[in-house]
Amino acid sequence: MNIHPKQFKGGIHPADGKELSSAGDIREAPLLEKYMLVAQQNIGAPPKVIVNKGDTVKKGQLVAEAAGFVSVPLHAPTSGTVGEILDIPGANGAPVSAIEILSDGRDEWYEAMTPYPDWKNVDRELLSARIRDAGIVGMGGASFPTHVKLSPPPEKTIDTLIVNGSECEPYLTADDRLMRESPEKILTGAAITAKILKVSRILVGVEENKPEAIEALKKHADKNTEIVPLHVRYPQGGEKQLIYALTGRKVVAGGLPMDVGCVVQNVGTLAAICDAVVEGRPLIERVVTVTGEPVKEPGNFRLRLGTPVRKALEFAGGIKAPVAKLVLGGPMMGFAQSSLDVTVSKNTSGILLLGPESVFQYESGPCLSCGRCVVACPMGLLVSTLSKVCENERYDLAEENYVTSCLECGICTYVCPAGRPNVQHFRRAKAEINARNRKNK
Repeated sequence: MNIHPKQFKGGIHPADGKELSSAGDIREAPLLEKYMLVAQQNIGAPPKVIVNKGDTVKKGQLVAEAAGFVSVPLHAPTSGTVGEILDIPGANGAPVSAIEILSDGRDEWYEAMTPYPDWKNVDRELLSARIRDAGIVGMGGASFPTHVKLSPPPEKTIDTLIVNGSECEPYLTADDRLMRESPEKILTGAAITAKILKVSRILVGVEENKPEAIEALKKHADKNTEIVPLHVRYPQGGEKQLIYALTGRKVVAGGLPMDVGCVVQNVGTLAAICDAVVEGRPLIERVVTVTGEPVKEPGNFRLRLGTPVRKALEFAGGIKAPVAKLVLGGPMMGFAQSSLDVTVSKNTSGILLLGPESVFQYESGPCLSCGRCVVACPMGLLVSTLSKVCENERYDLAEENYVTSCLECGICTYVCPAGRPNVQHFRRAKAEINARNRKNK
């Protein structure tokens, strides 16, 4: 097999369905009467809610403050009154605490953060603090606090900032539209990030199926920024895969991008950094793909945090055909939902509806030892062996075979002719291993 010069090993290219939502411009969603703002929208410590029922707030005002270094604050998506603070269905199926914001219709900004239009002459520490205070997290799905990622230990020398514009997940086109429509904002966010990290080399990886985005970025890139077309391959957006495709550097099992001198940031995150630094705006909205064959008018929408899924579907014209599954994110790594009341968070990249023709009930059979999963695994894991030991609850053997390195990308389940629920096996194994390690501590 011929290997593309900008390609990682393994992976697949499933039918992507991107044509449903990629053509139209990003649409601005109308102001809602009510938002349900999930309190914890970051990996790490949940922020501390500092408002009470009946309090008056303005757009962008702090409603929950960071509760530690690995934590970020949360801000009101519009002006109005705080309603109930209650539990609602979360994206993972468990109840989560949320703040009800009742809009007053005025949508007035709370002027709290000073813009830094001349950011090139602002201290690095102030820029990093602004990113923290704006509540910015990784918007590619991880929701890891960005200011933490931009604070590598002194012994870790960073020489390259990698911008993730691959958007390899099927159906999703939010990053594609953002790159086409706001390339200056993304590249400004990248330059701000590069200043914080003290690096001069910026590599922007974009899959070749996004030619308009590539050209838009090239038009505005400076001499320190290289726009690199990538082979179309899922999961190109995985940090280790993207680093290898762009630099040839390998992040070893258990390692981090900083171990090979790299920091990776999603284009949505960089656009949010630009808004926070240049305009003084906290993260209260994001671009979300609302798509799928049952959706009447698929597209990309700028949705405020706390927007219910049912309202997002209304913005897209509603539903025109039977729905078999609702997914937050894409079909490979997204999470199926049981309620339309789940709301948009900082890591909500997509709202996907699948019809009956696209949803199959897998009946797991014994492993056929065909090796398809091993060939396709982007991490080079012995998937068939892992599947068997996890099925037999031998989590000690699973750990020995590097199950903790699994991306949970879904490829092994997708290609398995026996319909084995490999991803579910590996998630269970990782949870058991983590629980054991915490107990041993």
